[in-house]
Amino acid sequence: MNSKLFRYTFVAALGGMLFGFDTAVISGTIPFITKYFQLSEVLVGWTVSSALIGCIFGSIFVGKPADKWGRKKMLFVTALLFLFSALGTGFAPSFSFFIVARFIGGIAIGGASVLSPMYITEIAPSEKRGRLVATAQLAIVLGILLAFFSNYVLIGTGENNWRYMLLAGSIPATLFFALLFTVGDSPRWLIKINKIDRAKKIIADVNPKGDTDKTINEIIKTINNETTPNLSVMFRKPYLKLVLIGIAVGMFNQFTGINVIMYYAPTILKYAGFSDDSALMQTVLVGVTNLVFTVLAMSVIDKIGRKMLLLIGAVGMFVFSGLFSITFFMHAFGGYMLLIFMVGFIAFFASSQGVVIWVLLSEMFPNNVRARGSSIGTFSHWCFNAAIAFLFPVAAKAFGVGPIFAFYSIATLVSFFFFKKYLVETKGKSLEELEQYMLSDKSK
Repeated sequence: MNSKLFRYTFVAALGGMLFGFDTAVISGTIPFITKYFQLSEVLVGWTVSSALIGCIFGSIFVGKPADKWGRKKMLFVTALLFLFSALGTGFAPSFSFFIVARFIGGIAIGGASVLSPMYITEIAPSEKRGRLVATAQLAIVLGILLAFFSNYVLIGTGENNWRYMLLAGSIPATLFFALLFTVGDSPRWLIKINKIDRAKKIIADVNPKGDTDKTINEIIKTINNETTPNLSVMFRKPYLKLVLIGIAVGMFNQFTGINVIMYYAPTILKYAGFSDDSALMQTVLVGVTNLVFTVLAMSVIDKIGRKMLLLIGAVGMFVFSGLFSITFFMHAFGGYMLLIFMVGFIAFFASSQGVVIWVLLSEMFPNNVRARGSSIGTFSHWCFNAAIAFLFPVAAKAFGVGPIFAFYSIATLVSFFFFKKYLVETKGKSLEELEQYMLSDKSK
């Protein structure tokens, strides 16, 4: 990979790192925030899910501005929102102010979850696209691990430890904002607004061995320079089937139960008998597993393909989430066996859906509607994410953890058959080749 392609990918992926950090950092603060603000189970759920409500708005509304002003400008906006959220939650004088700052951070997460992989998709050569877009997921995983680790390190800093945990996010947010000045905009967006020369320079910079003129011509053929007037066009032919698949991909991603573990891992481990300190230390192991198997998936995604990774992952997650559920139902295993099942589940998620979802959502939609199509699929992801995060504390108290993970296990099995029937393999194809195929009668 040449230095400019690496730099563009790295900078865009920092948005993913902040996405990961902001979604995971709350897990370690929950016991202390609950005590500080005297929160009920419902308000604990609201504390977590308030950011996810922001994610819903950020993901669905970022598409039009990204089409109008460009991917890079909107990444600047998300960097500033990340910074405000870190400072706002860390210095929050009241619970209401804290929730507002969490909501604003959620808008940034939702925007970054669309923009970072989409930006990388639009600059990456087709033969490297899977690995490069998966870099955004690697950055998310690094952000999660960084959040778990910093929470563990900062737990002993006194009664304001939760404030320091949240303020730590201001450092990567500032770095992200500063480094965005060193990269250019998406060449496909530049062509869409008729800035062909700038686009040509960026394409040549990031892929000097490629045929720049051929790439430019292929993009021009697939782009309608008139901006799509509104979202309603996405729910008509020929885009409707892609939208429905995107919504289902987002839904099944959340029905694995992955973000219940990411948001509530210390709480779940406390159910299994771990102390506060020990539970936070175990979450670092979860984060390391997530990182290792994400790297593994990145190394094979352009060889094995997106669809096969999803199918393998669905089987593995079904087994381990089922064992996780049985542990709580039957009290059959000790706390450390529960941790092993959790780590096994994370390993299969990270090496399949964790990487593949963002690659699929960023490459399956045509050039002219990619920002809006990707935002709809991501919107689905965050809607189900918010509902699950809000309901978990209430449902866990009412029914226990076992039935919740039994549901996730069954839903993951259902996803296996959905992926097998409806997804097409996208590895090795240019975005323009994919567009012609996905909108043809051959795709199913």
